[in-house]
Amino acid sequence: MTPADAGAVLAIYQAGLDDGNASFETAAPAWAAFDTGKLPGHRLVAVDGDTVLGWIAVSPVSARPVYAGVVEHSVYVDPAAQGRGVGRTLLDALIASTEAAGIWTIQSAIFPENQASVALHRAAGFRAIGVRVKVARHAAQANRWRDTVLVERRSPVVL
Repeated sequence: MTPADAGAVLAIYQAGLDDGNASFETAAPAWAAFDTGKLPGHRLVAVDGDTVLGWIAVSPVSARPVYAGVVEHSVYVDPAAQGRGVGRTLLDALIASTEAAGIWTIQSAIFPENQASVALHRAAGFRAIGVRVKVARHAAQANRWRDTVLVERRSPVVL
C-alpha cells in the first residue's frame, strides 16, 4: 500500500463503513491520519491491473515494549470483489509479513452479524476468544448497542 492507493483504499473503507457491519466508525479518516495509525511494514493491497480490490493493515495495540508482537488488523474488500478470495489472499499475506517480522499475535474485533468476516478469520486460523457484549454504541445505527467477537491468531512460527 502506497500513497498512490489512498483514494481507492479510503473509498473501500468508506463502503465497508456504510454497510454498517464493519466498524463503529462512520467516516473514513483523511489519508494522513490513516497512514499515521498503521504500521508501515504490514499494509497491503490486492489489485487487479490498476484496480484496488481490497486492503489490509495493522496497528499496534500498545506502545509498551512487551506488546511489540501484538497487532490489531483491519481487512476491507470492495463490495464488487467480495466472494472472490480477496480477503483470504490479503489475510494470508498479512500473516506471512507479520510472522517474518516476529509478530506473534494478530487480533481483531468483528461484529457477530458479519458472518463472512467471522468465517474468513476462522478459515485463516483465528479463534474467537470472547464476546464483548454491548461494548459500544453504533452512531450509524441510531446509537444501538453492539457486541463484538474478539478473534486472534497466535503464530506457531514465532512462539
